[in-house]
Parts: sequence; structure tokens; C-alpha cells
Amino acid sequence: MIKTCFFLCFLLWAGVILAQEVSLKGRVSDASETGPLEFANISLLSPVDSVMISGGMTDLNGQFEFDAPLGRYILRVGFIGYQNYFETITLDGRSPVQLGNIKLQADTQNLNEVVVEGVQSIFESDVDKRIYNVENNILATGATASELLATLPSIQVDDEGGISMRGSGNILIYINGRPSNLSGDDMASILTQFPASSIKEVELITNPSSRYDAAGVGGIINIVLKKNEETGFNGQVNASVGTRDKYQAGINLNYGTEKANYFFSYNWQDRRRIETGSGTRVTNLEGFSPTLDQTQDGSEKEKKHLVRTGIDWTLGEGRVFGFYFQGNFEDEKEYEDIDQQNLSASGSVDSSFVRRNEEVSKSKNLEGGLNYTWDIDSLGQRLYSSLSYAYDDRDRDELYRQQFYSSSGELDPSKGLVQTNQRPSTSKLVVAQFDYEKPLGENSSLEAGLKGTFADWLSGQTFATGDVNTDFVPIVVDSLNESYDYSEDVYAAYLTFKQKKNKFGYQLGLRAEATQTLGTTVKGQTEIPNNYFNLFPSAYLTYTLGEESEFSLNYSRRISRPRIWDLAPIYRVRDQYNVSIGNPYLQPEYTDSYEFGYRKGWTNYLLHATVYHRYSTDVETRITYLNDNNVAVQTRQNADTRMSDGLEVINQIQVWQNFDATLTGNFFYSQVNGENIEEGFSNENFSWTISLLGNLLIPNWFSVQFQGNYRGPIVLPQGEILPQWSVNLGMRRDVLAGRGSVSLNISDLFNTRNFRINTFDSRFVQNRTFQRETRIGTLSFTYRFGGYKEKTEGRSSREGGDDMGGDDF
Repeated sequence: MIKTCFFLCFLLWAGVILAQEVSLKGRVSDASETGPLEFANISLLSPVDSVMISGGMTDLNGQFEFDAPLGRYILRVGFIGYQNYFETITLDGRSPVQLGNIKLQADTQNLNEVVVEGVQSIFESDVDKRIYNVENNILATGATASELLATLPSIQVDDEGGISMRGSGNILIYINGRPSNLSGDDMASILTQFPASSIKEVELITNPSSRYDAAGVGGIINIVLKKNEETGFNGQVNASVGTRDKYQAGINLNYGTEKANYFFSYNWQDRRRIETGSGTRVTNLEGFSPTLDQTQDGSEKEKKHLVRTGIDWTLGEGRVFGFYFQGNFEDEKEYEDIDQQNLSASGSVDSSFVRRNEEVSKSKNLEGGLNYTWDIDSLGQRLYSSLSYAYDDRDRDELYRQQFYSSSGELDPSKGLVQTNQRPSTSKLVVAQFDYEKPLGENSSLEAGLKGTFADWLSGQTFATGDVNTDFVPIVVDSLNESYDYSEDVYAAYLTFKQKKNKFGYQLGLRAEATQTLGTTVKGQTEIPNNYFNLFPSAYLTYTLGEESEFSLNYSRRISRPRIWDLAPIYRVRDQYNVSIGNPYLQPEYTDSYEFGYRKGWTNYLLHATVYHRYSTDVETRITYLNDNNVAVQTRQNADTRMSDGLEVINQIQVWQNFDATLTGNFFYSQVNGENIEEGFSNENFSWTISLLGNLLIPNWFSVQFQGNYRGPIVLPQGEILPQWSVNLGMRRDVLAGRGSVSLNISDLFNTRNFRINTFDSRFVQNRTFQRETRIGTLSFTYRFGGYKEKTEGRSSREGGDDMGGDDF
């Protein structure tokens, strides 16, 4: 019933009435030569958020004419190689409106509006977030979204795809302001779907306010995809080739008219990556060799297609209707060879196994949505609604061949095995949202909204085993054969009020979320419901000391709900000594987060320092047990508490005109208490991350970008993840009169990025190292035509999801 109400409300607001329109006429010319400028772009922008309402293009004589609804707008006139012209105009009913001869000044600093001719920092700070413009990120050219995130300050991505921000791994990932339903065992499955070339911005929201989803204890990472909104036909093509068979190509097209903007993009990836790993486990189990030594070598080959299209249609004065569709398609093959040796106390070989793992998977993710924005008046009153649906389907077929060797190295055919595993999964996600903004005077405003998120997952596996020496007849292993059906419905409402008085600004917010979950084991027919209601307050306070100088203080309460693979009670077999299983009784984790920040800007230097404190309860953590058969079983448990105190300092320095650098340091102390799980399951440590990002411009030659980062140890109840560091280097040169660019980059220059973890308890000590291929050289080419210039979506247009715009005071 509640779901139906959400959908009926969306249809109600979708009914709109066309407004009266007037005609605009004028001419665009060169300011110095007085000659006409043909094919110049003219746009009418909303003064609230710069969304394009209408527009046109000049003819061969530099003249233009188009219709627009009544209202107050910002007129923008642009042409390649010239400075943009801006003017505030009001259309009050008289028609036509004569705008006269608009003269554009030549831009001597930037002869092509898509070419960066000076050093530009990718970093921009807002009240509750940081925005990284990654359009010109040389280091991630030809890479995936996951590899792009690894180049950004404050973010760490390990070789297993785990993402952390400020030392916290409970991160919520958004694509264009919407949660993603892409299924997978880890976050990398989501992020590798998107090539870095399709991304415009990455927003880091370290302490989200009540207007955002309450999920994500460590914050929100919002990936904003590219979308152009210029009139006329324009676009961009790109291609890249990387070492060891890595290929990527894409195209972005746009066609804008007075009433509508059409966009289309297609990206293709064909990538192969190698991986290696090793591990040692020492135990004291009676009847087993005391040491297990493992090494692995493997590779994965992926072919991916990303298609995205849509339209933004101006219906009338301040009313815009949007539609989009997105499709992800992936074929993947993985191969892995595992050598396992059981060693005696003296180090001699007692026995050994050789295991070959093969996996073939196919997946598709389809997503579509509608959105409607109504700028009710010129004062900033606005209504926004959206509805989106996503469907994900994934099939995995795994084959394992295993051979056994005695202590003398002789093959024992009687102990050989062949095993198969089929792991299908599907998911559905529906998001309905309504937001309302109302200015209350000149310096205050009210925002309110409703949101419904309805998700369903179905995951399972059929595991079979047989004798390698006979015709393989698979026998299903009943204890490993199960499916898990899980649904999660979240109903949310929020209200925020913000006001600025002289040097003080504040925002108060409250979000209410009712969550209904139901997990069902299909074979066992066990139902596990978990329904709960929570309030999530937030408060922000700022004090302006002077120009480019500000103090800030904020608080928010957050929640981290368990993911499907953390819940599913299905054993996932990596080899005969290592398995993992979800815990369907996991509870959500809650965190109270406090921040105190200071920002100060000088001519060539920007300082942003933040002291933060997080206190979490029912902490979801990774636990490994060793059973009596010498098999390590990894699962998830709720630990009592985790406390983190830290200091993050961002230093942005313009060293000289053609060189800038951003130095980021995060220093934190963490303490986790898991005594409720088992005695001794508590740990603490002090750690830090340091990142240096530099941009160097050699005029008339090329741009250079380099990055070095270091991540210290991460504390776990049973041990720690060890430190890692890496260095990345990239260069780019503009060609073809600025319409094209050639880039060359090398990631992990010294091949040092690897994942190392130490785990221990009373029964075992385990050390493991894993490294995916990270030292990759990539050569890329990009060409732009028709005056192509990307525009962010998801912030101003707020397509289909949360408004990821800032809470400016």
C-alpha cells in the first residue's frame, strides 16, 4: 500500500500545463572585428541552479531566434575561443524580445573552451563535501572507475576492491545521486562497470546531512557521469590501449534544440589482468600438518559494454521532464592455479594439492528512470520528483580440478577431484523520491522530502563434486546447495532548515527511516524478518572569520545495513582449506559522527583541516574461524563498538604559475571491541594515510600529473591489514588545434600496491598477500567536435536521485 502511494504521487506531479512563451532575437559578433560569429551557442539558464531552460544557435549571419517561457533567467552566450557572455534578463510577456548585438571578447588564455591552458586544481571544497573534477585526470585515462578512485586523496582502494575513506570502509556508493543495485561479492563489481572516461566528477560527502540517505557510516561517494547540454550537435570520442591486452573506446553524443536535449553514450572495454597471491597458516590442530603454505597465480579477462541515453525536455516555464536509460553488459572469464603444501614442523612436505579454478560469468544491468523538476517561482521555490527501476541478472559457472601429491611428490589419482559450482543471482531496485525547497526570506530556507527504496535480491548456488578418474558425474553436495531471497524496503522522510545571520550559518535536519527486511532460505524455508525504525538527526554550524576563512562544526547519525553477500547463509568455496559464509542474523551498524573544521584560503594556498570523532555500535566486522577439519571459515559478526579519532589536513598549493600540488594527510586512532564475540577479540592502533597529487604544465608541450600515496595499517578484531604505497605518473599533450589530446600514464610505477593481512586467534596464525596487476601503462586519444563541453548531471539536474548539491549558507 505504501509503495502504491509513492507511485501515485509521482504520477500526480507528472501532470503539467504548458506556459506562455515569447520569442527572443539577437545577433552575436566578434568584439574586435565586428564580424558575425556563426554557430555560437545561446542558452537561457535557471538562476537557481543553472539548468538550461531553452536556447538556440546563430546562423551564418550571426543571428538567432528561439522561444522561451516567461520568467527570470541568466542569458549565456558562448563560442569556442571566446569568453562566455552572461546577462540576467526577465521575460514578462512582450514579444519578440530584442537582445541586440552581443559582442564576445576573444579568450587569449583559452583558445578552445575544451582545452585547459593553465593549471587547474581538481579539488573544490563545500560545506559538507569535497568535489573532485576528474575530467582532466591524466592518471586514470583508460582505467575503470575503481582505478580512478584510487588516484584521489582521502580514498584508498585495496587489491580486493575494498574502499575506505578516512580509514572507514563502510562507504555508500552513488551513481548520479542514486544507489546502485549492481550485484557482486564486493564493491569492485560495481565500480569496474564504468570506465573512467565516462565520469565527470566524484563527490566525497564525509558527514552527510539528513537530506541524504542515512546509510554509509564512512560517508558517501557520488560518481557523476558526463552529460553535455550544449545546443546543436556535438560530441567526443576516445580510445586507449594498455599493457597486457587492455583496450577501451567510447563515444559521447549530444543534440540540443530549443525545447529538448538528447544525449547518448557508449563505452566498450576489453581488459585482461593478472593476479598473484600467497599465504601461510600455522595451526596446532592434532592430526594435521602444522603449516599450510599456499601460492596462487591467475588472470581475468573482461568484456564490458555501457550504453546510456536520455532526453531532457522543457515543458514550460521552469518545468523540465527527463528520461534516461542505461545498460551494462559484461562477459568475464577467470583462471586461477593454486598450489597448497602441508609442511611438517621441520619444514618438509607432508602432502600437496594443485588446484585449477575456472570461472565464466555473464551479467546485464538495466536501469531506467523519469524525473520532473518544477521551478515554481523565481525566488527559488522548487519541486522535484523521480522514479527509477533497475534490474540486474548475473550467471556464474565455476569449474575446479584438483590433484593430490604424496610427501614423495608422487601423484595419487584416487584423491583427485572435479567440482562444479553454479552461482546465479538477480536483483531489482525501485527508487521513488519527492523533494521540496522553499526559501524563507533572503537568508533562510526549508527543505522536505519523501523517499522510498525497494530492493529484492535472489542469490544461490548449486555445488557438485565427482571423481577425476572416471566420467564426471556431478553429485550435488547438499550442505553447499542453497538459495537466499532477501528484500529490503526503506521508507524515508526528512526535513531541514538552514539560515544565515551575519557571520553565523546553521542547518538543522531530521530524517526518519522505517526499514522492513525479510531473508528467506529457499531450500531450508527459514524466514528471518528484521523490521526497525530510526531517527537520524544532523546539525551544521559555520562561522565566517573573513574572506576565504571559516570554522565549521557538524554532527550526524548514520546507519550501515548489511549487504546481501554478508547475509546469505551460503558457503562459497575458494579451495578445500578456505570458505566463506554470510550471517543472516547480522544487525545494522550505527555511528555518531562529529567534525570540527577550519578552512582558510590565501592567494596561492588553501588549508582545510578537520578533526573528527566516530563512535559506532554493533560494528560489522570480518571474523575467521578454524574448524576441526583445518578449514578456515570467514564470516561476519557484530562487534560491540568501534571508536575512531582523527585529523585530516588538506594543503592545496600553487607553487608557481604552471605547477600546483595537493598534499593530504589523515592521522587517526582506532579501537575496536569484539569481546562479545570471543574473549581477546579487541584491538587498537594508530595509523595514517598520506597523498601527494601534483599538476605541472610545460607550455606548448604537455601537462604532467603525478601522485604518491601511503596507507598505514588498518585495525581488525583478529589482526590488521598491513600498509601499502604506490606512485602514479601521467602526461598529456593537446593536438589537432586543441580538439584532440594524447595521454600516456603508468599506474603503480614501482609495482608496490598489494593487499596484505595478518589474522590470528588461539588456534591459528595466518598471513596472506594478494596482488592484482596494478602496474599498467596506458596510451589514450580523445577527440572533441562541435564545441563539446561536459556538464555535470545529478547535481543541477538532480537526475533520478538525491540532490547531491551542497548545503551552502
